[in-house]
Amino acid sequence: MAIADWHSRSNSDKKLFGFCPFWQTSTTATPSSSASSTQNLTTSSSNPHVGVPNSSRPATKTVSYVARSLLPPRRRLRLDPSNNLYFPYEPGKQTRSAVRLKNTSKSHVAFKFQTTAPKSCYMRPPGGVLAPGDSIIATVFKFVEAPENNERQPLDQKSKDKFKIMSLKVKGGIDYVPELFDEQKDQVTVERILRVVFLNAERPSPVSSN
Repeated sequence: MAIADWHSRSNSDKKLFGFCPFWQTSTTATPSSSASSTQNLTTSSSNPHVGVPNSSRPATKTVSYVARSLLPPRRRLRLDPSNNLYFPYEPGKQTRSAVRLKNTSKSHVAFKFQTTAPKSCYMRPPGGVLAPGDSIIATVFKFVEAPENNERQPLDQKSKDKFKIMSLKVKGGIDYVPELFDEQKDQVTVERILRVVFLNAERPSPVSSN
């Protein structure tokens, strides 16, 4: 009776092993192949990347880069006004506006202005370096062109001209040169894009005095 039970269990075990390729290969392997497999397993356990495709290896740098690209840029400067540059509407004259920039970071920050209308606009200073907590008032000059057919420009209306303020983290004591932004393009942050808005000539530019 015990012999019959043993034979039945043996047959069932053979069927179970037959369904599992790993065990089937192991049972039919020669001693040399078995030793080779054991050596490979030992090597693989000591080096977790052996036998792992490149695509499945950890890509920490790639994941980190993608994560940073999805996050909104961290502002280094606070601008006042923060969205527009206000100019008095005086056709045929050069007018000016102002914007305050404050370094709100814990590092030295270089800033730079760019404009879509370089022939009619310029900034003083066009760029510089601010220590942590420091601020500066930049003056922006713009020549107001006379409208075509003597049509008056509607007041409080945005112009097509824009100004872009960029920032770059730099080391303390470094002097500002425009080439800084070309040498470290991947570290440059676009802080704001300001639109030109014309106001009544008697109305002051809304720049805070704080």
